[in-house]
Amino acid sequence: MSGAVQAGYAPPTRPDQPAPGRRRLRRLVAATVAWGVLLAGLTWWSVRHDPPTVREQRSLDQAGPVVDRAVGELLAAVGRDGVPAIAPDQLDRGCRITPLEDGAELTRGVEVVVAGDDVGGLLQRMADRLPSQWRAGVRTSAGGPILRADAGEFVAVEGRSTGPGRALVTATTGCRPIGTGYRAPGPTGAERESAEASRALAAWGDAAGPVEVLAAPCPSGGTARTARAESAGGASDTPLAGAFRDTVGAPAVRDTADLYAARSDVAVLADRVDDRVRVAVTTGCPA
Repeated sequence: MSGAVQAGYAPPTRPDQPAPGRRRLRRLVAATVAWGVLLAGLTWWSVRHDPPTVREQRSLDQAGPVVDRAVGELLAAVGRDGVPAIAPDQLDRGCRITPLEDGAELTRGVEVVVAGDDVGGLLQRMADRLPSQWRAGVRTSAGGPILRADAGEFVAVEGRSTGPGRALVTATTGCRPIGTGYRAPGPTGAERESAEASRALAAWGDAAGPVEVLAAPCPSGGTARTARAESAGGASDTPLAGAFRDTVGAPAVRDTADLYAARSDVAVLADRVDDRVRVAVTTGCPA
């Protein structure tokens, strides 16, 4: 029998020799596995050595101190142009970082009362005093003037009017991984502010209730503190100014039936809401 191969006839594949399609498939699988290992290694290195490039890479416990420092900067930027108080913290859980991962958003801020109604002027002066790297500016919108700035590490700053002669300027993280959670600055050294808030409650016939103390580091050193308290009710006929006549020792910035604001070495804000009164006593940051 002749060993010549007839034209148009392909010799059979030996049992121990893989088909060409299988060889290509094996090479493709090996290349995919190698690429996955390389990508995982690069990701591991980046997470541990590269700075964050999006806010989702920095958790709430890492971003929280940036927000705290921003509150101190905002207090200093108020200067003597208004009566400030640290606003209550807001920690909103349940936002979505990805479809499979929950997060939380931290917002802290400063509320300010001014003598007149020129909130835009206040916001512009604050923007001028904020750090230059924040690139702060004020623009006019249909709802009034808005201050916007970037406090760094993807922390956004925004300020706007909340009523005649009133503004709220906030610093917020956006949705972040929770990490170990946010820890507020320790409210040490707030004895005077807490005592004044409690004394004010007593002036409206309320026993000293729980006092919440909020704090923020000042840019030039030290700590700003706000003690907040609320009456139990029944204070609708008591003048707000009467509770602070001996506290401030300076003319009121605003004194109406529903709002009292004054400032000397401490700042005092009192709001009447229905039959309750909310008090904030603040030692701020030097300008």
